[in-house]
Amino acid sequence: MLKFWRENKIAAAIVAIVRIVLGYKWITSSWGKITGGEFTAAGYLQNVVTNPVAKGDEVLYPVYNAFIEHVALPNVGIIDFILPWGEFLVGVGLVLGVLTLPAAFFGLLMNFMFMFAGTVSTNPYMILLGFIVMLAAGNAGKFGGDFFVLPWLKQNVGAKLATRFKKG
Repeated sequence: MLKFWRENKIAAAIVAIVRIVLGYKWITSSWGKITGGEFTAAGYLQNVVTNPVAKGDEVLYPVYNAFIEHVALPNVGIIDFILPWGEFLVGVGLVLGVLTLPAAFFGLLMNFMFMFAGTVSTNPYMILLGFIVMLAAGNAGKFGGDFFVLPWLKQNVGAKLATRFKKG
């Protein structure tokens, strides 16, 4: 089954549709934050700290909550920039099929972060689609920009890195 998803042209076409749908969702989620002018995650992050995901008195994700409280909230200005532009770039990467696997990976990472915060919304749906894209590996961008970008990266960047590491 894995061979089908990673090598078959029909699977590549199916995954292309999946990644385009997923990418569109990321773009539409980010666009209002980018163009609205006054996006801030401060209230959302503060709510994560004051209302953590818990079972009774036990906080279920204490490391995540500590990260939000001690890293994200004090640096909310950086988060306000990274979050909408990260969502947008993930979406563009998926729609165009350029650097598809990194885009899917970072999309999954954001979806899991939102779920750790207790935001269910469309995140499970987006995680499922993201896993389908990741499962297909290199086949996910076969009908996209990766068809051109990955060979170029391998030839130009990969060769230079290999030469550099051989020299020691």
